[in-house]
Amino acid sequence: MLEVSNAVVRYGAIEALHGVSFEVSAGEIVTLLGANGAGKTTTLRMLSGLHAPVAGTITFDGRDVTRTKAHQFTSLGISHVPEGRRIFPQMSVEENLEMGAFRRRGSISEDIDRMYETFPILKERRKQLGGNLSGGEQQMLAIARALMSHPRLLLLDEPSMGLAPMIVEAIFRIIGEIRDAGTTVFLVEQNAAQALRLADRGYVMENGRIVFTDTADKLLVDPRVRAVYLGEAV
Repeated sequence: MLEVSNAVVRYGAIEALHGVSFEVSAGEIVTLLGANGAGKTTTLRMLSGLHAPVAGTITFDGRDVTRTKAHQFTSLGISHVPEGRRIFPQMSVEENLEMGAFRRRGSISEDIDRMYETFPILKERRKQLGGNLSGGEQQMLAIARALMSHPRLLLLDEPSMGLAPMIVEAIFRIIGEIRDAGTTVFLVEQNAAQALRLADRGYVMENGRIVFTDTADKLLVDPRVRAVYLGEAV
């Protein structure tokens, strides 16, 4: 579904991604692991058109989307839930969901009802301002808003950040359900253990480079991953 080949991203004179290559197949959950500053968020911003590569290619469904503008990615079937949620705090929960479908035509009421089935707490809060929700509720709203565009590929940036363990478990359960319902997921997550238990495959990024990749099961027992990302002595 998605193939990135030798992508280079720069911020001015600083090169943030150095010839990055990876792929995501339809129906997978693929996770990208790495320390702060490794280039994970830059990778997602590249994939949603927010920061175009200066070299390399991005192919989605066999189509070259390397130079596609950010506002066109939703129509292609790619939705991005950024780090920090970025909901509309002065809009109600329901208005946030409606904004997620702004490019669609026709009734969206069935999709809103489906989001309320997936995220029951949002139904209880439907008239509440987004800015008054808890952190976990805001994360659920950000994911639900992204799903309102019917993405084929969902990009998630640190969905567990700053959340209580019980809420993290719920978020990861929902991500699994999203994949089971037919949406492919590319997940950036510092909680490596949770991400690898959920994912099919993983890539490890260091200093703007993919340094190794494997199935999630194998990465969970890889001594390098255990030592650096799971905090275990090996």
